[in-house]
Amino acid sequence: MFAIQIPPEPSPVPAPVMAPSWDLTRGLIDATVQLDQPDGNGRRTVGTGFLVEAPRPDGTPRTVLVTAAHVFERMPGTEARIGWRTALPDGAWRFTPEPLRIREADLTPDWTRHPDRDIAVMEIVAPETFARAAIPLGWLAGSTDFDTWQVGPGDELLSLGFPRGLSANRAGFPILRVGRIASWPLTPIAAFPTFLLDFPVHAGDSGGPVFWTPSARRLPDTPMPDHPFIAGVLVQTVEVDGQDLGIGVVAHARYVLDAIALMDAAPGP
Repeated sequence: MFAIQIPPEPSPVPAPVMAPSWDLTRGLIDATVQLDQPDGNGRRTVGTGFLVEAPRPDGTPRTVLVTAAHVFERMPGTEARIGWRTALPDGAWRFTPEPLRIREADLTPDWTRHPDRDIAVMEIVAPETFARAAIPLGWLAGSTDFDTWQVGPGDELLSLGFPRGLSANRAGFPILRVGRIASWPLTPIAAFPTFLLDFPVHAGDSGGPVFWTPSARRLPDTPMPDHPFIAGVLVQTVEVDGQDLGIGVVAHARYVLDAIALMDAAPGP
């Protein structure tokens, strides 16, 4: 056991000029990838991940993959696949998945799991285009941002994922959907570590980013954030007596920051 010191939440990354909301959504699409592991019997375990630019404590650049911890935990092998996409000269795209080691030979996980929440983070080496697309760390909502921006029930948030392993096209882009915040209160996060989003969730969606851009509707006269933000990570669907209620459970993005801090505090090899 070792103690960790959680660093202060990073200051939001300012945007000199607010880009069109379509561009902001596109940026998050570019940073979202499919994760899967075939089982050898024609089936596969599928999840969603997204990339964050999270510099190391010494300031050097680093790309971190974020997903729900149960995505990796339900993949028994040492390697998964990560769904890179390659742009072609004619403007088309090709799905180019590559192996991603998630465990050592002795089955030690290569990811870091949040001790209390269904969140996993892992440093990866990404192709240059994906490393550039990684979301700034300051776009992860911290403990007080929901209060500052008066985020509340009925507000729209967007989500990206691969429901039942389905992508938007053969190039492997994620599917974009929208839902409304369906629970209250949302803070303090220590008391309410997750919140509900009114939209159907399927296997393959777990680990996807839940986020806000100016294209998402909010109550009138509420403060406008100066940048898009990741509100949380989709971790679960709500079921009662085996019946899916069409409601998603989202873990607050603050726990991604905590998991990255835990990864940084881990002893070296």
